[in-house]
Amino acid sequence: ADVAEYLQRTPRQLPSRYFYDALGSALFDAICRLPWYRVTRAETALLSRYARQILERLPRPLNISELGCGNGEKLAILLERGGERFRRVHLIDISPAALLSARARLATLPANPVTTFHGTYEEGLARLATHRSQGSWLVLFLGSNIGNFDPPAARDMLRRIRGSLVEGDALLLGTDLVKSPRVLQLAYDDPLQVTAAFNRNLLRRINDEAGGTFDLDGFAHRARWNPQHSRVEMHLVSTRQQLVRIAAADLEVEFQKDEWIWTESSYKYEPAHVLSEGCQAGFLDGEQWIDEDARFALTLFKV
Repeated sequence: ADVAEYLQRTPRQLPSRYFYDALGSALFDAICRLPWYRVTRAETALLSRYARQILERLPRPLNISELGCGNGEKLAILLERGGERFRRVHLIDISPAALLSARARLATLPANPVTTFHGTYEEGLARLATHRSQGSWLVLFLGSNIGNFDPPAARDMLRRIRGSLVEGDALLLGTDLVKSPRVLQLAYDDPLQVTAAFNRNLLRRINDEAGGTFDLDGFAHRARWNPQHSRVEMHLVSTRQQLVRIAAADLEVEFQKDEWIWTESSYKYEPAHVLSEGCQAGFLDGEQWIDEDARFALTLFKV
């Protein structure tokens, strides 16, 4: 029903949260290793370099929760640097495959009780708020996942995070920064077409799970930088006139040639904008660590 509602919007859309089934998660892991997509490498390098500095600014004992944990590699850096500082680890992700991968990655580290929660960020935060334990909480929202929200939704998300925290808690936020359009284009439309496969996997998933009849060859991947809104937009563009049926939704959708489905927006920030948004959400002044070459920022907001 959710898919049907989005496909009948103008313009047609599919929520980016549907990217992350097992295959989608594997494809995204591959994207993170592409030379043209520097977000993960830049963020990992910042965490490796500044983890101890970040953790020194936080109280002990400390619990840690990651929204959208992925494969757990970035969280592992903090746990490796934090030693016995941490009491509990709480993982939240929409992808069961990601949770399994993260748990396996963290199993190689000194024991910390690890809880996994399969669900949305909002559901995970609600659960976190009702399962507080001794010590403060550090919430990680990394990978520039905040960039997948439009500005009003991003502000609401930051307020939700702030609302789930109490004095002594903190948020570590990763944001991709504005950079040259050519660099952004390559990051979201790579020469190996891994991102194109990741995008079209949405249609494959609808076919497999909802009885869809999408012809994957009938939709082309397109990514473009929208400077007015400071975002990269990803679309799937119909290469011809075609009729698609989705049995589970009892829906038929007719696509015209060049008609597109909007699958993702990735907003890019300026450092001062990140600080301003955090303060407006109710956090104290933030502290930033920035990779100026890759144009990526980590910001620590305290409560």
